[in-house]
Amino acid sequence: MKNSDDAQNTNLHWSQQKEQAVGYWQIKLLLILFRLFPIIILRILAFPVGFFYFLFSKKARTESKRFLKKAAPFVNDPVMAKKCRSPLGPLRHIISFSLTVVGKIESWGGKLQLNKFTYQDGDIFGLRGDLESGKGVFLITSHLGTVELLRGLASFNRISVSLKVPFTAVLDTNVTRNFTRMMRELNPDFVDIISVNEIGPDTAILLEERLAAGGIVTIAADRTDANRAEKNLLIPFLGEEAPFSSGVFYMAALMKAPIYFMFAMRRGDLSIRPEYDVYVHKSTLPLECSRKERFQKSADLAAAFAALLESYCKERPFQWYNFYDFWSKEV
Repeated sequence: MKNSDDAQNTNLHWSQQKEQAVGYWQIKLLLILFRLFPIIILRILAFPVGFFYFLFSKKARTESKRFLKKAAPFVNDPVMAKKCRSPLGPLRHIISFSLTVVGKIESWGGKLQLNKFTYQDGDIFGLRGDLESGKGVFLITSHLGTVELLRGLASFNRISVSLKVPFTAVLDTNVTRNFTRMMRELNPDFVDIISVNEIGPDTAILLEERLAAGGIVTIAADRTDANRAEKNLLIPFLGEEAPFSSGVFYMAALMKAPIYFMFAMRRGDLSIRPEYDVYVHKSTLPLECSRKERFQKSADLAAAFAALLESYCKERPFQWYNFYDFWSKEV
């Protein structure tokens, strides 16, 4: 039986739930350790930290178990599916997340090398070609894997493009403010941030200008907007309809720039010497369209994104880090 706090927390939108963001002093301590020790020490420390979080965060355990149970029947690898069903599956999931946080700091601290990434899809050449020719691109990402690392590489101009590419991230700053604060302390060249809560006509014009200047605009599309729940798109995902934000995809359709989906995942969920596979997919939908066609285009983009996200979740379920009830129509 849930206590009143648990029930209240579960019914809130994901962005309002407790335990969504790492505290300031927790990240501050991690940065101090990052400056004092080799990065492999932090990866080793991620294991006891993850275990501690597993023990004392009932919500993280519950939501991880919920997701892994739902994903298990769809996982391609029988061994991986068995791990999803294991009582220790949530522990593996949470430690995997701890390692991802270390990877983000490694990237923003300038210690992550491009040779750690292997691009597995031919559309990376299209992405690089667009950027080399001065075209801006709209990059749709997710909370699957470690695509955040690519933002860090971009801030050091390590994306194998000869031009300096401006990088703008659209984030929910209410949730990520502690992490963003620490990243700016670690790296003054931290990418420009626009709050998803402030998106409006003026912001759309600003994003268009940044794309016209040859920049990258990126947004994660696997979380919904608390203020626009009635406009969410319900799309089949791992056997059940789940809400996806219509606003993210409508904004992408509005920009009239090449649209790419990108996923970056570790080889080995718990590797302390990780290498990364990067998958890039270019949308084939036309850039020019009428207002009516734009609504249909945004729905098609959402469906294409959900299908790709599902396919990669089937491969690496322990690298999807949405610790809330993703299928709930209320969150």
